[in-house]
Amino acid sequence: MSNVFRQVCKANLTVLCIAGLLASCASTRVAAPPELQPADARGTIAVMHASGVQIYQCKRASDGRLLWTFLAPEATLKDDFGQIIVKHYAGPTWEAPDGSKVTGKVLKQAPNTQNAQNAQEPDSIPLLLLQATSTGGPGLLSNTRYVQRLNTQGGQALPQACTQEGLENRMPYRADYVFLE
Repeated sequence: MSNVFRQVCKANLTVLCIAGLLASCASTRVAAPPELQPADARGTIAVMHASGVQIYQCKRASDGRLLWTFLAPEATLKDDFGQIIVKHYAGPTWEAPDGSKVTGKVLKQAPNTQNAQNAQEPDSIPLLLLQATSTGGPGLLSNTRYVQRLNTQGGQALPQACTQEGLENRMPYRADYVFLE
């Protein structure tokens, strides 16, 4: 085998390995349903993948029953390469290490119907469209106008009733967050 042929084969193998690596790093993106598409969004700032918990607290409802009530999220959001980019916490707020942050309010929600039968996933929190209510600090999140929560897995409160006021329930979840201008 000639030296030139070996170099060409080595170069082709390198290109194939890099392509395979990039393909394996790419995440599965699920398009937002039409009702969660803001008409005036100008473009995507970032897509990140959350892993964390949805925190619920056992509270007494106006009728006297004890119910799990959503308290706050607690998650880290990573890029496609696994680098932690954003912290997500009560507000709901997303904060980047560069000091930029965005707080939002829910505009619309939709059930997670991402399985093969297009049926609602019973343990998955809903998909959301949130509108930014405030931003702070220059940086990654400073131009965010909308946030979409997509591809949710888990996060719903326990199906059994809460039995003691004040108890907390931390339910693991995953989701993709899309930050839009």
